[in-house]
Amino acid sequence: MNAEAATDQTARTEKPEKAGHGTAGEKGIWRIDADRLWDRLMTLARIGATPGGGVDRQALSAEEIASWHTMIDWALSAGLEPSTDAVGNLFIALPGIDRNAPPVLAGSHLDSQPGGGRFDGVYGVAAALEVLTTMAARGVRPPVDIVCVAWMNEEGSRFAPGMMGSEAFAGVRSLEDVRAVRDAKGVSVADALDALHAAFPALRRRPLGFALAAYVEAHIEQGPILEAQDHVIGVVTGIQGKKTFDIVIEGERGHAGTLAMADRRDALAAFSRIAVALYAQVGGHDDIVKFTIGRLQVEPNAPSVVPERATLRIDLRHPDNAVLERLGQRLVTLCETLAAPCHVSVTPLVDAPSNVFDPALQQAIAQAAERIGEPHMPILSAAGHDARHMAPLCPSAMIFIPCRDGVSHAEHEWAEPTHVAAGANVLLRVLLPYAGEGAQP
Repeated sequence: MNAEAATDQTARTEKPEKAGHGTAGEKGIWRIDADRLWDRLMTLARIGATPGGGVDRQALSAEEIASWHTMIDWALSAGLEPSTDAVGNLFIALPGIDRNAPPVLAGSHLDSQPGGGRFDGVYGVAAALEVLTTMAARGVRPPVDIVCVAWMNEEGSRFAPGMMGSEAFAGVRSLEDVRAVRDAKGVSVADALDALHAAFPALRRRPLGFALAAYVEAHIEQGPILEAQDHVIGVVTGIQGKKTFDIVIEGERGHAGTLAMADRRDALAAFSRIAVALYAQVGGHDDIVKFTIGRLQVEPNAPSVVPERATLRIDLRHPDNAVLERLGQRLVTLCETLAAPCHVSVTPLVDAPSNVFDPALQQAIAQAAERIGEPHMPILSAAGHDARHMAPLCPSAMIFIPCRDGVSHAEHEWAEPTHVAAGANVLLRVLLPYAGEGAQP
């Protein structure tokens, strides 16, 4: 069975129970249309579908452009207003009474890893759109705009590092720096962004960065805790800190059969020494640190040539900012100490400290889960999300739902339909207070 047929079959056989078209549920509780949300997720999953049932829809690709067309069609059919900005973030607004007041944002991202799943990122965007569609169907006109957002390049798989859209929006990175980045084929973000905007010439442009009233992001957990604890809703307390580094070890090329071991400047040998020390002294610091050497390139990568260069990418995470800073410094020291007789350069790429989400929004998420009868628990996000960059700008929070076996960034990533609906219903209830008194069931 091909991927599209498999996706169609899943959509037909594993839908949640019908929940109505944005109608009130039991005891006057508003609920989203669970069938519609699931169908839309499965429709988006067909854009960039992989043979193994996953998704390859990387940032600013033809597949992401196609997903924009689909999202905009859904938005217009619901009477919502799409727009974009200079860095390629997609906004879909339920218009408010005061169009100049800071809006409320909810969303995530549409791009995926090369062999990613059907829920990472896109769930938060589809859930936000579903909430706005439900409100629009009931004639809600909020005091301020309530906006669904799809951030550009959260994953960083095509253009590195990730979270370009939210970072540019928040002023963490300049638009010029973002546009200068190139992918592995030499295509620049500038060219890819220009192609995206050319595909939507009539789309209104927003300024890059504007004041916000609040931000809420729904997402699959990407870990096993909720499933193991049998909880449907995770009230995310914050996101652990992250540092990434690009490391280049420069040696000297030589003949594998004639160059004496003592005379070699072997870049791969230096990498081996550095890697062993880093895993032991950084990755082994405690039981909650996360240390990964996720990319290694060796040049010339020939079987009878002493390697002259090794390039690696490191991902380091810890919830304690002080510990994260010490480990980052230790990493640099170990590289510089153990590289000889080779030369090493260590370039920091990402320096994102841990953050804590707004306590009032956390409470609102917990109360929403209780109101609709879903078990919930506080949880720290081990993965990074665009919400990290919204937290310094406005009250921000995240809603997690479980994913099967904690698997994400993989083709067999899965979320149960009932959990998908539950998370969106919690998001609806969290956003209702921003929609005005007439929207309170």
